[in-house]
Amino acid sequence: MKPQVNIAVVVDVIGALSDKSLLNGNLCLIDDGSFDSKNQGTPDLVTVVVPGQVVQWSALAVDLQTPVEIRSISFVPADGTAGADAYGVDPAAPAGSAVEGVDAGAADGVDGAAPADHRVAAGQLDLNVWSGVVPPYLVPGVPYRYRLELQMYEGEHSVLHIDSPALMCL
Repeated sequence: MKPQVNIAVVVDVIGALSDKSLLNGNLCLIDDGSFDSKNQGTPDLVTVVVPGQVVQWSALAVDLQTPVEIRSISFVPADGTAGADAYGVDPAAPAGSAVEGVDAGAADGVDGAAPADHRVAAGQLDLNVWSGVVPPYLVPGVPYRYRLELQMYEGEHSVLHIDSPALMCL
């Protein structure tokens, strides 16, 4: 078993901004975990992890001239309520709703999921890598869905999210 599993968040930024969606082939999630994760290469990736393992998410744009950043990663409550629109623009999401270094989902998720690489330049936050540790209290075999919120450029529809990926303990 690897001490860390890396999740590549590959985004077709131009397609996502045009469609106002991370669906339709605009998002691809891939991990390099030691176990058989489900739905590799789709927005529905279920990454198989073990307690104590570090999970690291990295954002990559298909076109290197179009930036994408991870704005937040937060775990969806166990009752499945995810907010207004689980797969696109959520204008009601508060600007400060990002997971910021303490606990990624109260009772669910990854402890301490927070930006691992952040730089402030000209007032812009650069969050391309996030990481956290899988806590020991996750129930084996239960997928813990998380909201992945991505920032692409600026403007009305520049923040998109998806609630379909998950982590699942062995």
